[in-house]
Amino acid sequence: MRRLGVLVMGVLVTALALLAPTSGLATADSTRSATNQKAVEIVIARAMSQRGVPFAYGGGGASGPSKGTVAAPVPDQAESDAAALDMTPGLNLPSVTPDVSVPAPAPAPRVEVVGFDASGLTVYAYAGVGVKLPRSSGEQYKVGQKVLPAQALPGDLIFYGPEGTQSVALFIGNGQMVETTDKGVAVSPVRTNDMTPFLVRIIA
Repeated sequence: MRRLGVLVMGVLVTALALLAPTSGLATADSTRSATNQKAVEIVIARAMSQRGVPFAYGGGGASGPSKGTVAAPVPDQAESDAAALDMTPGLNLPSVTPDVSVPAPAPAPRVEVVGFDASGLTVYAYAGVGVKLPRSSGEQYKVGQKVLPAQALPGDLIFYGPEGTQSVALFIGNGQMVETTDKGVAVSPVRTNDMTPFLVRIIA
């Protein structure tokens, strides 16, 4: 029971460290040189300039948004049923027995969209200062300096999922991060659920 209490306390400390307000982005941080602080401000400004750009799996890179895919909108089930009835000859005639075999589900259709996925956005943000990041979040988690959430600084990368393989976001301070969402690139409160134990610092 005591170990559980210590674990819960550790999670709370982590959450509070990231959610607590930090110094503003324009103020130089004492642990960074003026040059590195300026570089971080450019990275953050570059990411924030893309707010509202759509989410696109596989989209984005050093040059900006690019073609990716999203799941096609799912039609309303009632409309699909009605369309199937209209397109099946004789289905409503008493003398015709409809085919009741159930086909295997088809893969969810995808459509092309120009935008960013999570790692594409961070590649774009850091390209503004000449830093070339790997293209996947799992590979990005392996570079840079690992830092504890309590030591987070604006510009650090926040990762989600095992070894950072699910997603990545850019910490901007004041408990906020820039990330890709279903509605596009946005500024969101930092989420600690499924977060990796460490953030990654690219610019020290």
